[in-house]
Amino acid sequence: MAGGKVVTLSDAEFDSSVIQSDKPALVDFWAEWCQPCKMLAPTVEELSEEYDGQVIVGKVNVDDNPSTATKFGIRGIPTLLLFKDGKVVQQMVGVKSKAEIKKLIDESI
Repeated sequence: MAGGKVVTLSDAEFDSSVIQSDKPALVDFWAEWCQPCKMLAPTVEELSEEYDGQVIVGKVNVDDNPSTATKFGIRGIPTLLLFKDGKVVQQMVGVKSKAEIKKLIDESI
């Protein structure tokens, strides 16, 4: 995954990295054992490069960071949440196409 700009987020720094950020943030909630999550990972990686400087793109491992996943009511993974001004403005559950995700980001930024 050379050249990627995806930030690994944990419970500890989630608020400072995402909620308090002045940029929108796309956060991928995933787990190591989740096959659909692995299918979505390259798309998230590509989006992080395309939106570099405009949108923070991060990943939260739900097994390692259960309190963040619980806080945002993550029940199914992969789930993508788009944050703007510290609030969730969009949510997508399941594997989505790059075009679908880009549309969501573009509508919100």
